[in-house]
Amino acid sequence: MRIRSAIGWTILSAIAAAADAILHVRTGVSPGVVAGPVVLLGVLATIVLVPRRWRRWGYAFTDSELHVARGWLTRVHTVVPVSRVQHIDVSQGPIERGAGVAVLSLHTAGTENSLVVLPGISRLRAEAIRDAIRGRISDAPW
Repeated sequence: MRIRSAIGWTILSAIAAAADAILHVRTGVSPGVVAGPVVLLGVLATIVLVPRRWRRWGYAFTDSELHVARGWLTRVHTVVPVSRVQHIDVSQGPIERGAGVAVLSLHTAGTENSLVVLPGISRLRAEAIRDAIRGRISDAPW
């Protein structure tokens, strides 16, 4: 999460620096008026806010349900019954691969909130949950 935040804020800071340069050339405003606050906010968000967001995530997997809890101001607790799972993805981008983590995505029956995402868990744990759910689905009597 920190790496993704740093990449996003770096791109935003580059755009702010370009806006700063254009503003300086056209109006003579001091450099850093736009880019300075953006860089400070990016550093604050990456160093302080990302770990706080991470601490607000949690999950528990039983043989019949996956519980995912997240949020600070608005706390969301999602319970996914294994019998409702239609499709399971374990994905890793280059950042996740480098950190040894994965994103587990469960697609459930239904239209509203039919995608439940569990980011930042170890690849082995994500695969174990996927395999357990797949085993339970194949045992279902339909």
